[in-house]
Amino acid sequence: MSRKVLNKKFPLGIAVAVLLPLSLFLLAKALNKGKVDLPDYYLPEGVETRVEDGKTITDTVYRQVSDITLTNQLGNRVSLNKDLAGKVVVVNFFFARCPSVCPRLTTNMKLLQNAFRKNARKRDALETDVQLVSITVNPEHDSFPVLRAYADRFGVNHDHWWFLTGSKQDIYDFGRNELRVSVQPTEGGADDFMHTEKIVLIDKDRYIRGYYDGLDSVEIKRCADDVVLLKLEKKKKKK
Repeated sequence: MSRKVLNKKFPLGIAVAVLLPLSLFLLAKALNKGKVDLPDYYLPEGVETRVEDGKTITDTVYRQVSDITLTNQLGNRVSLNKDLAGKVVVVNFFFARCPSVCPRLTTNMKLLQNAFRKNARKRDALETDVQLVSITVNPEHDSFPVLRAYADRFGVNHDHWWFLTGSKQDIYDFGRNELRVSVQPTEGGADDFMHTEKIVLIDKDRYIRGYYDGLDSVEIKRCADDVVLLKLEKKKKKK
């Protein structure tokens, strides 16, 4: 955790807040020419075979993330798949009492929030097709008012970045079995504790398209680039 992360904060801020619009332009141009590799799919579940023009084609089948319904920092019950349908989703796990790692992770997530603005001069003019989601791993303490206070500390836009709480069993099952951020078996009991620095990128069809170290500035920039690619992928499919 202590490797060169903190020393990269300033260049990371420049890269995400200033260079991202340029990256968007360059990536869009390259994608139109078919020269950009889109983010990979994760969690293969098997293969399917079909015949096209007399040829047998075998494709890998990937796991789609199942839905989960939790309570956000505004006290609203929200569904990951229904309420965020059609959106690219960036997910991380944290808890409000975490003294060091989680604040750094949230600060890096904040850079992602700032990166996807429609207008760089307007704080609340954010892209509507990207949603940040932070899920507490300590729901017994982290009620929605606690999450609201935590989010306000970081200047969160409550419409575009949800902090979620709910059933510990549901949260731990989602993190371990759906997002695979931990290899420990799901228990969700009083002595069970899941903590991860991973950020997970989920596309609009609910396929996992990336895992990133949320404390590594290079990884945060890579996540931002991949979000841009998924947004461009979505636009290209509409043509």
